[in-house]
Amino acid sequence: MKDNYWKMAPNRGKALMLGRRQLSEFVCDAVNLEGINFTLPEIQTLLDGITIGGRKIEDQQIALNQSKAWKTMFNWLGDGKFELSIKKVCELHAIAARDEALEWGQFRTGGVTIAGTQYMPPASQELPASFKEMILESQKLVDIYDYAISVFLGMARNQFFYDVNKRMGRFMMNGILLDAGYPAINLPAKRQLEFNHLMLAFYETGEQQAMNTFLRTCLDERVISIMQEVSIGGVKGQV
Repeated sequence: MKDNYWKMAPNRGKALMLGRRQLSEFVCDAVNLEGINFTLPEIQTLLDGITIGGRKIEDQQIALNQSKAWKTMFNWLGDGKFELSIKKVCELHAIAARDEALEWGQFRTGGVTIAGTQYMPPASQELPASFKEMILESQKLVDIYDYAISVFLGMARNQFFYDVNKRMGRFMMNGILLDAGYPAINLPAKRQLEFNHLMLAFYETGEQQAMNTFLRTCLDERVISIMQEVSIGGVKGQV
């Protein structure tokens, strides 16, 4: 799959470099979207191994879990071990949701609701089949960002876990993009209200276009520009 919108050429090395440099931003925005109000300097300090005075230990641990999950994914990508599978999703959830979700490292074993909508996610016994169907439907799309965003939305709507579903969806969305040589999408916390409104509408209808358009606007224009740079020798990007 290719990027048919911005016409970026795939470059795994450059995309991974940019992703690693954004780690503290990814973590900061992720925890702020969950109502844990860390500043970027606080997250940078925490990721440097220094605890933040006056902050709850459990909040700091959630941030550290997100960092560890990102680093695990970067390692998978570097070793060629990333894949969109139940096994990998559960392995990453065991890191990202430890001591936060009711259960971690496995699909939920009971029902859940989603606040603000009457939509009901699939029953727990249907989740393995729902995951396979999500992959098959997403892989029909020809644009890499459409494919990756569809996986995020599918994971959010199916609620495969008791908690940390949207974060897991973003992890897998960005794993798909980085593995294909394209830059990751970060969801800025300052756009949370817009995100929440659009997600509630998506939960009700399952229609992805509005969320797809929104998430594309979250891709940093500076990152797009860097990916579009002509490399030495006059060739744009490389696989």
